[in-house]
Amino acid sequence: MTIPSPIRVAAIGTGNVGRHALAQLIADPTFELTAVWVSSESKAGKDAAELAGLPDSTGVVATTDLDAVLATNPACAVYTAMADNRLPEALEDYRRILAAGVNVVGSSAVFLQYPWKVLPDELVSPIEDAAKEGSSTLFVNGIDPGFANDLLPMALAGTCQSIQQIRCMEIINYDTYDSATVMFDVMGFGRSMDDTPMLLQPGVLSLAWGSVVRQLAAGLGIELDEVTETHVRIPAPEDFDIAAGHIEKGTTAAMRFEVRGMKDGKVAVVLEHVTRLRDDLCPDWPQPAQHGGSYRIEISGEPSYALDLCLSSPNGDHNHAGLVATAARVVNAIPAVVGAQPGIVTALDLPPITGKGRYAGQ
Repeated sequence: MTIPSPIRVAAIGTGNVGRHALAQLIADPTFELTAVWVSSESKAGKDAAELAGLPDSTGVVATTDLDAVLATNPACAVYTAMADNRLPEALEDYRRILAAGVNVVGSSAVFLQYPWKVLPDELVSPIEDAAKEGSSTLFVNGIDPGFANDLLPMALAGTCQSIQQIRCMEIINYDTYDSATVMFDVMGFGRSMDDTPMLLQPGVLSLAWGSVVRQLAAGLGIELDEVTETHVRIPAPEDFDIAAGHIEKGTTAAMRFEVRGMKDGKVAVVLEHVTRLRDDLCPDWPQPAQHGGSYRIEISGEPSYALDLCLSSPNGDHNHAGLVATAARVVNAIPAVVGAQPGIVTALDLPPITGKGRYAGQ
């Protein structure tokens, strides 16, 4: 397939990840921005540059009308709209975009990273049918789920003679993550220990991160017997504040969970999160490789590996760096996705997404 130059793209969402994706789409001559979709009327009518925090007007103004976005005939849409608390709407968005013949790269909903045996067939089939109808391609990725637990562990696994287990960990202090919806409503921080937040409803962890363990298993060429999950929460020892709001004493302030892919009664692949709102909480839990947080890959095998991935940025902390990395991961994948076969593709299907064209000098 001949890839157009520049590639016409539309941005769907301008939140924590979306504004970084939008800034890259505007600045990079590889792309031509055709439209921007926003979820709120307060952002509608604003220039894309203003929403991305850039000084020069683009002439592209935001709209809440998805049909108007599709009417600009983009080759690809960058989907970063919130999906955690609006899954049916997000899946319908994907179906409409793909059926219109527009390729999609996205950072949500995360289970679309590798949806098979994670989502029920009645939810996956409409997406696959829409991609077939529109001869279009979908790739969902980021950092976690994303390159920290697909690209990197698979690269290490490619140098092993044998593997007993792959463990992917996120060990992060979320105190600067400024999204009340994610922190309080989805993850349940600052909520009563008696409440069960959305993330910890039975099966939700396996829905959100089952894509990670299923894809790792597929990369290893094994069929999992089952996927299990476990979690523990710790209350705040006193009142304190984080970027997203207030945490009262006795409410959830730290969380640790695992999603485990089981094979023959053994844990073959596992996704683990160790999440704190203060560095001094749960000192006996795994600690990050740098202040604030890091990602860790542990492979037990011949040979064995332990790899710590530390994110930083001259423009913010580790959480800021993670948002930029998530945005860049999907934006940089656009040329490969536009040139890919129709359907849902994963990191196992695409060629390596490199830093071609990203050199900016000193």
